[in-house]
Amino acid sequence: MPPKSKADNASYQKLKKDISQNTIGPLYLFHGEETYLRDYYLGQMKARLIGGGMEQFNLHTLSGKDFDVKTLAQMIDCLPMMSERTMIVVSDYDIYKGDRDALAAILDDLPEYVCLVFVYDLIAYKADARTKLAAVFKAKGSVVAFHRQEQGDLVDWIARRFRALDRDIGTEDAKYLIFLCGDLMTTLISEIGKIGAYAQHHRVTRADIDAVATPQLDAVVFQMTDAIAAGNFDKAAAVLGELLHMQQHPIMLLAALGRQMRQLYSARLAIQQGKSASYLMQLWGMRSSYPAEKLMQAARRFSLEWCRRAVIKCGQADLTMKSTGSDGEDLLIALLMELAVKKGA
Repeated sequence: MPPKSKADNASYQKLKKDISQNTIGPLYLFHGEETYLRDYYLGQMKARLIGGGMEQFNLHTLSGKDFDVKTLAQMIDCLPMMSERTMIVVSDYDIYKGDRDALAAILDDLPEYVCLVFVYDLIAYKADARTKLAAVFKAKGSVVAFHRQEQGDLVDWIARRFRALDRDIGTEDAKYLIFLCGDLMTTLISEIGKIGAYAQHHRVTRADIDAVATPQLDAVVFQMTDAIAAGNFDKAAAVLGELLHMQQHPIMLLAALGRQMRQLYSARLAIQQGKSASYLMQLWGMRSSYPAEKLMQAARRFSLEWCRRAVIKCGQADLTMKSTGSDGEDLLIALLMELAVKKGA
């Protein structure tokens, strides 16, 4: 598994502590793909700093396209009204591409009543440690990365969200939901809402999840592979047909299938070498053990030679699709038929 940034994690933990103890600092930068967490803690900060219906006077926002140092300075100079603090949120401005020295000078002298937050949402955050600006953030600010959460934390969070809907879910079914829909809270929160509204009983079942959840592409491709492993070609073909009917581009389907075959091959090799699911998690950078365990289970139903041949066939189909302009749907159907033959050979 790719190493995690200790500094980022420390900043994340410190942010939670700052909010809970009402010791919110003057300067923050938020980035990362887990936008649900980012927006949640941004909301918590607003409630702490400018609660009581004073947002109109004490909350200032600025978009990256409209950003300039002079406008920011004017916002900073606005004293709080009937509150101790003001809050400024700057969205999607790359602080390292503008007038960095002028910005650094402003950030180095922020008044105590100001809390300034730079939010990276649609643009990527890339720091430049050589600049004065980076030094200012290190000394007076906090760069907080909102990463995808670990499986255990996500399972607990899913359980809490279902309890808020007067529903209950088991640990294994929560793991299945993560596997099916992905591990971003932003996506899961809407799926939990749908499932909670659909479920007829207090305990959410896997059938409830399958009935209304929208699966991610990798999970659907895994269902196709599982059908091949079970010798159920009709089901595998039906899954592919459904994906094509949903107008999934053949090149995207082939990419997902090729990745699935490479993962399956690596799982089969791991089994041959006596390695466990944790090896696959490290190899593929998985945060959850559930997909790694599913891969190990599936790999036991295929021979090493089949897995090797499947990887080669996917590579050949990919080359043909990209270089010849052949019909993508026909190539996928032909590939599926080849994979379905002699799966154990």
